Amino acid sequence: MEPRIDGFDYQRVTVADGVSLNVAAGGSGSPVVLLHGFPQTHLMWRHVAADLAADHTVICPDLRGYGDSDKPADPDGNAYSKRTMAADVVALARSFGHERFAVAGHDRGALVAIRAGLDHPGAITHLASLDVLPTLDMWDVMHGTSAAVGFHLYLMAQPYGLPERMISASADAFFGHFLDIWTRNPDAIPADIRAAYLKASRGAVDSIVADYRASAGVDVEHDQADRRAGNGLSMPVTVMQQDWGAVLGFDATALWGAWAPHLEHIPVSSGHFMAEEAPADVVKALRDLLAR
Repeated sequence: MEPRIDGFDYQRVTVADGVSLNVAAGGSGSPVVLLHGFPQTHLMWRHVAADLAADHTVICPDLRGYGDSDKPADPDGNAYSKRTMAADVVALARSFGHERFAVAGHDRGALVAIRAGLDHPGAITHLASLDVLPTLDMWDVMHGTSAAVGFHLYLMAQPYGLPERMISASADAFFGHFLDIWTRNPDAIPADIRAAYLKASRGAVDSIVADYRASAGVDVEHDQADRRAGNGLSMPVTVMQQDWGAVLGFDATALWGAWAPHLEHIPVSSGHFMAEEAPADVVKALRDLLAR
């Protein structure tokens, strides 16, 4: 049996023409939407979601193109823009009866959350980002040998065909590589969860590549337009990031501050998958954010 978040109900929710998301939901109270990262599914939130559900309605989808959600074709390069994926999230919350909601995202999910905050400021009450920089800043700081940690960003930015073939030829090794090197505590991702991540990713190579390809194209264009217009995140924002900014040669707090005037920036001593490695820290940060 596939792993699930204990105590949560599962359903499919249509969020756009021909696109339905696999969603786990539980709890009651003010709504919080939790968006997963790469190469994961909604299951990465299993510890955090269970805690928050004590006094919040917690909604955990698989993003379009990931997990058991639909994986539409991408003929024009927009199907996996963060603008499109953010619209999915707003439609999802509305399907549960929530016009306004808090959102927290990790990695790819954080990029979707950021775009939701920029495009739908009236809908997002609070925003949390776990271990990522906004797309435009990410590309700006990637240079020299330090950029080797992001080789996958450059691989999946290539035109359709080559990255899909290369990754599909050894999908488990490719996706498993990141689960290994980005985790300080391997026990944080037990065997059944790891197997679920690899199975889901193995069946979603084209859509995962399309998601990353958008981040080297249309997502940058959208961020640039917001920067020119002076748009930012008007809601309270909490950012949790691994404490390694000095090593990579950039000031993450300053980069984030340019987007989010109401910012709480929290360095975290864990690996990349902090919701699984340090769930108590993440829960505390999210509860503090929701109280702001």
